[in-house]
Amino acid sequence: MAVDNVDSIEIVETVQKETKDIVNITQIIWDYFSSEQFWDFVIVASIKITAILVVSYLVVFIGKRIIARFFKLRMKAPLNYSERRQKTLLKLSQSVLSYIVYFAAIIGILSSLNINVAGLLAGAGIAGLAIGFGAQNLVKDVITGFFIIFEDQFGVGDYVRINTASSAEGTVTEIGLRTTKIIGITGEVYIIPNGQITEVVNYSLNNSIAIIDMQVGIEADVEKMEKLITEYLKTLPSKYEELVDVPKFVGVQNVAGAEMTIRITAETKPQQHYGIARIIRRDVKKILEKNGIPMAYPKMMIYDSSRALSRGDENDGDKNI
Repeated sequence: MAVDNVDSIEIVETVQKETKDIVNITQIIWDYFSSEQFWDFVIVASIKITAILVVSYLVVFIGKRIIARFFKLRMKAPLNYSERRQKTLLKLSQSVLSYIVYFAAIIGILSSLNINVAGLLAGAGIAGLAIGFGAQNLVKDVITGFFIIFEDQFGVGDYVRINTASSAEGTVTEIGLRTTKIIGITGEVYIIPNGQITEVVNYSLNNSIAIIDMQVGIEADVEKMEKLITEYLKTLPSKYEELVDVPKFVGVQNVAGAEMTIRITAETKPQQHYGIARIIRRDVKKILEKNGIPMAYPKMMIYDSSRALSRGDENDGDKNI
């Protein structure tokens, strides 16, 4: 019985001691957060952080405009890079500016909170060794992005097909050190890590060739058709700046059944061949129809087996006579 009383007393004393410790800790926390020193620190730190964020935003905003103006003036110079190269370097310069300013802003905010930035950076160097293997993909992305820009493999505004784990095709809108952004023909946006780019097909480096095949009736007068089309093609370069040279009437490409296939080729500026092909196809159709040259159309031949059989019987009868 005496033992039970002793245990009960010890439990009560333990609870009282822990309760007292909790009360003391709570009081210390309350005293800290309710002190004038704490609120002075909060107010000053808030003002500093707000100022850092505002200044960072203004520096990035104004800096991007200055960079854009610089490249705009550079494009007017007699010796300059191509327009696509200028756009690529413009986007890259603006991206690098943002990274530098926002990194400096983070350092400033940490300093405003009385965090030892020097010690943090030193610790980050040690931690960097530990996470180095995990950051291999990031390093690969940056190195690949550097060589894409340095070698001018493709630029902003180019129409490309990039082969990664899957294929992405569209117009390049942005090239960064880590990622490349492409917008597809139907509006979808591909964000591709540079390290995953294994093969690139660039459709914008050289002029494009429009190949127009059209089917006409087998009875069409080839010489007349060639003369009409050639005269029409000579008028196109003065109308469409997309054309590099006068389109050519190649001739009859194929003959099959009751139709002929004629071919026209036109050299255009990069990626302008789709529109030119549609225009030529439309106009040539009108010219041929206007001059009585028939376009090909589906024909069906019906074979009457009963008539063939009756003719066979008549022939057999003639032989018997």
